[in-house]
Amino acid sequence: MAEVQNSEFKYLIRISRTDIDGNKKVIMALQDIYGIGEAMARAIVRVTNIDPNKLAGYLTDEEVKKIEEVLQDPAKFGIPSWMFNRRKDYVTGEDKHVIEGDLIVVKQEDINRLKRIKCYRGIRHELGLPCRGQRTKSTFRRGPTVGVSRRKK
Repeated sequence: MAEVQNSEFKYLIRISRTDIDGNKKVIMALQDIYGIGEAMARAIVRVTNIDPNKLAGYLTDEEVKKIEEVLQDPAKFGIPSWMFNRRKDYVTGEDKHVIEGDLIVVKQEDINRLKRIKCYRGIRHELGLPCRGQRTKSTFRRGPTVGVSRRKK
């Protein structure tokens, strides 16, 4: 199906330090931002009163600014705290939603803290093994553990 050429259509949109494809629907396009899932994208669209079936390329500058405001402080716009990806932050104790580079830094700090206090999960991270109880007999095999050597008779 041929797309209608329109001067208002933008093929790339910059939201929160991320280039977003203008040919995607708004909900799918928001999920390209690291730290935004489907539920949070739907909540952002609902709060900003944007048509969820609208292509991201047709977003106006005001709508983009409104989305960025919601991403800065989702609680101020009525998004519930259980949707945030950083509840009860270890340092500040507050509920917040972190995206992009900040999320990468926060996750790495959490892993380093676990390693530093030598808890079970920290040790598993140091050894490069699974932390959440998966089996290791048949999966997570790398290096010399791969393969079976037979005993000589």
